[in-house]
Amino acid sequence: MKKSMFALVAMLLLLCVSAQANDRVITFDQLPQSAQTLVKTHFADKVPLIITADYDDYEILFESGEKIEFSRKGEWKDIECKTSAVPVALIPEQIKASIAKSFPAATIVCISRDRRGYEVELNNGLDVEFNKKFQVIEIDN
Repeated sequence: MKKSMFALVAMLLLLCVSAQANDRVITFDQLPQSAQTLVKTHFADKVPLIITADYDDYEILFESGEKIEFSRKGEWKDIECKTSAVPVALIPEQIKASIAKSFPAATIVCISRDRRGYEVELNNGLDVEFNKKFQVIEIDN
């Protein structure tokens, strides 16, 4: 009962926040096909809590706390897995190798990409930024 109430309250809160940001709630079938495929392939065991769209992106928030942001074309822009690791198949090989070499005990819990490069957050609290050529350009904690 508590889980159901929490989920309902969370959904209502997200609906209010979404409405303020000009987001509209959509169904899974309204996502671009590539986004649907990514979710079915790598997050099949997760239950979507809310899916929103606005003029330039889509966002899925799962009951377990994971969040994925997609571009209008359905390409992932940001993946947050605060309670688990980002699926390794979604991480570029160069980033996996760099993190494994420099931080062998760490896992990637968030990854984002834009036109400048990638940024990853590790489970040890460090943020590592990569340029387009996958070179580390900054490490923050």
